[in-house]
Amino acid sequence: MSDDAATQPNLAEPHDALADSPFLRAARGLEPAHTPVWFMRQAGRSLPEYRALREGIGMLESCMRADLVTEITLQPVRRYGVDAAIFFSDIVLPLKAVGVDLDIVAGVGPVVARPVRTLADVEAIEDLTPDHVPFITQAVRELVSELGATPLIGFAGAPFTVASYLVEGGPSKEHAKTKAMMFGAPDVWDALMRKIAGIAAAYLEVQVAAGASAVQLFDSWAGALSPADYEKYVMPHSAGVLARAGELGVPRIHFGVGTGELLGHMARAGADVVGVDWRVPLSDGIARAEGRVVQGNLDPTLVFAPTEVMTARAAEILDAGRAAPGHIFNLGHGVIPSTDPDQLHRLTDFVHEHSAR
Repeated sequence: MSDDAATQPNLAEPHDALADSPFLRAARGLEPAHTPVWFMRQAGRSLPEYRALREGIGMLESCMRADLVTEITLQPVRRYGVDAAIFFSDIVLPLKAVGVDLDIVAGVGPVVARPVRTLADVEAIEDLTPDHVPFITQAVRELVSELGATPLIGFAGAPFTVASYLVEGGPSKEHAKTKAMMFGAPDVWDALMRKIAGIAAAYLEVQVAAGASAVQLFDSWAGALSPADYEKYVMPHSAGVLARAGELGVPRIHFGVGTGELLGHMARAGADVVGVDWRVPLSDGIARAEGRVVQGNLDPTLVFAPTEVMTARAAEILDAGRAAPGHIFNLGHGVIPSTDPDQLHRLTDFVHEHSAR
């Protein structure tokens, strides 16, 4: 182990096949052979092979079939040569697994049949155990076997984002009902956040126990909050999830959308790697992340620009990333469904070539 690895005592060394992975080295603040790259939502809608495989199969069903999860997760690794796989699932899948009546409606998103309103509603939600998600354990084990030296990233939805779906009954732009509970019924809010945090942490534990090499906590809607409200009502619960994940010895990535004003809080919640969306210059994100490794942050729409425009902007991001303790290249949010897969392949090759040590 190198001397600089000793500065990361909470992160266990990966097994030999992964020890020199550019992704894991960068996540630990160690020097990689090149800047690693992967894409949020790389497994899914933009790939024709994914659409063919999913034809006639609902989203949640596909997330609960180990054979489909394995194949879908592997597809972008084969096509792009990215430095990490992201486990194919959905942030509401653990809720479905413990019996919450919900579905993912095409063109809408997660829809909850009976939104949470009371303490009794919260208490009716079961805690998650490995027995709820045997298909997750099976899929992760199969993926680790197939991926070899390519790390697998497990993930979970952060408490605020998952709570918003449960309270609103589906996606929301204003999160008015969510905030009404947060401000007006703090006892219900606290109970709900604790419940979701426990489910998220248990879900990450299942994935890591089966072989995932890193985890990412997605807080897609946290950007709707002020820093003060995030710190008071949300940060302690996300910190609880990340603390439990920290006991597993794997790098922890914390990502949110529109969270430029929250990056310091998200770092202090327990992140080893802070995801920076495209709205914040990466140099500013590095400063706000308070000494953490950063991930990001090409605008997802730039893949629709001419290749030379896209790669020029990617070069700027790679150059800015050198000022961080470590940098993992990614988009500033997920791959847009109409993205040309060949353009992502060109981007992956460019990142590897431009950043080769």
